[in-house]
Amino acid sequence: MGKNVLISADSTCDMTPALLEKYRVNIIPLYISFGSQSYRDGIEMTPDELYKKYETEGILPKTSAVSIGDFIEYFGALLKEADQVIHFSLSSGLSCTYQNAVLAGQEFPGRVFVLDSKNLSTGQALSIIHAAELLAAGKTAEEIAEILPSYIERVDASFIIESLEFLHKGGRCSALTALGANLLGIKPCIEVRDGKMDVGKKYRGKFRAVLNTYVNERLKDGNFETDRAFVTHAGCPDELVEMVRQAVEEKNLFREVLVTRAGCTISAHCGPNTLGVLFVRSK
Repeated sequence: MGKNVLISADSTCDMTPALLEKYRVNIIPLYISFGSQSYRDGIEMTPDELYKKYETEGILPKTSAVSIGDFIEYFGALLKEADQVIHFSLSSGLSCTYQNAVLAGQEFPGRVFVLDSKNLSTGQALSIIHAAELLAAGKTAEEIAEILPSYIERVDASFIIESLEFLHKGGRCSALTALGANLLGIKPCIEVRDGKMDVGKKYRGKFRAVLNTYVNERLKDGNFETDRAFVTHAGCPDELVEMVRQAVEEKNLFREVLVTRAGCTISAHCGPNTLGVLFVRSK
């Protein structure tokens, strides 16, 4: 008889409650802190509450990794109901969350498999769902841990950011860069490369027009896995999100186009009016 395997991830994967339930994914939250007060991402604070607190207090929140102790307690609880756990982490190039999960997993030899998503947000979710499908198809935890790294390398994650305010205040770009971008109407495309965030193309113009151009350019070469794409945003107006969803759907490249909203950790770094289309490249 096969082993009972659970799939796990941290809160930065930005999967909706419906997707978490459908693919039976367990979540451990990162932390958001305003001064000495700390909140669990998605449990004790929502993105809208984060933005409101930022507007009233003028202080950008800090994000914190899951501690080794938290992971040991979390994995221990999961292993009371399962034989093994496959855990997906926020990219090791962006946080020490991955390293903490690895160290905690060593307390459970042969039972916890920690995978570096080398991504963030629904760039993680694409890999998580693939693992869940492999598990449903009868693959073992060991086989999934071996298969996933090559899949992870093909995840294409990028976002358009309307304003560099949050990146600047979070110390991720200079005041001069932020000022120049605002004056010139530049909307940078942030791409995940080798597990780290990098600036790709710099678009100019109104956010709506830039989003249309961005979608057309990201999806023009036909080099895609056709299962699904995500449209993920950090608090954009509904009509803009729907416009992008329709634009992606009308290209008939993917069997499903899923819309999600970024949680507190991702939102604290990029700010509102950030939107991306995420998918997997073909081999």
